[in-house]
Amino acid sequence: MNTEHMIPWLDSTLGQYILNQEQLILDEAVANVFGFHALQLCLPGLDALRANRIPNRIRIGTSKECQLQADPLFLPIASQSVDLVVLPHQLEFSQYPHALLREIDRIVVPEGRIIITGFNPLSLWGVRQFFSWHPKTFPWSGDFISLNRIKDWLSLLGFELNAGRFFAYVPPFRSEQLRQRFRFMELAGDRWWGVGGGVYFLEAIKRVQGVRLITPRWQSSVKEKVLVPAVQSASSQQEMSSKVVQLFPNQKNT
Repeated sequence: MNTEHMIPWLDSTLGQYILNQEQLILDEAVANVFGFHALQLCLPGLDALRANRIPNRIRIGTSKECQLQADPLFLPIASQSVDLVVLPHQLEFSQYPHALLREIDRIVVPEGRIIITGFNPLSLWGVRQFFSWHPKTFPWSGDFISLNRIKDWLSLLGFELNAGRFFAYVPPFRSEQLRQRFRFMELAGDRWWGVGGGVYFLEAIKRVQGVRLITPRWQSSVKEKVLVPAVQSASSQQEMSSKVVQLFPNQKNT
């Protein structure tokens, strides 16, 4: 996906409105995700992994801002090696969103996490896209994918939903003054129109059937250290009592 054409819109006041909201939500979402490797498919102006504490974090894509330039459909990443993958607005601007998700599934470890953000077609942003005068410009050129379709795709790949929410309820006005007038919709959106946010956030965990957690080996050694002396003590007491009985076979209890 070529992200260079996104930059003018992302630098606009409307684009900054979206990026600022996404940055806050992603900072909170990735803060407590741990592992060894984290990957973000690059979106200009957004550092989705800045609040994450995984030691090896990398942004990959076709933009010059990316640390590693590569085709997202053919990632130069080993299979089952990444603990966290963030896809900000990648699926709706990819020509092959199914193939992109399969590629992400390939590189994610069992119990690894993926985070997806996308424009909601069932919102005022979707209405704006439908009546767009310039359908070839970003972001109206994208194929907005509904949240239910994303859920179905993830379920087929074996991912389990862990968290999700909507945001950006204000209509997509170019004018900052108009957006400020409709700011009340941002405050009341979650309560009165929960599924009408312009952007959705989704977090899923990769579940693999047949995978079980292996307990640390030291636990068995601890059990031996605790149980063996106790068993030996109990058996020694039984031996002593039997010897007493044998020494005084004719003694009766008084």
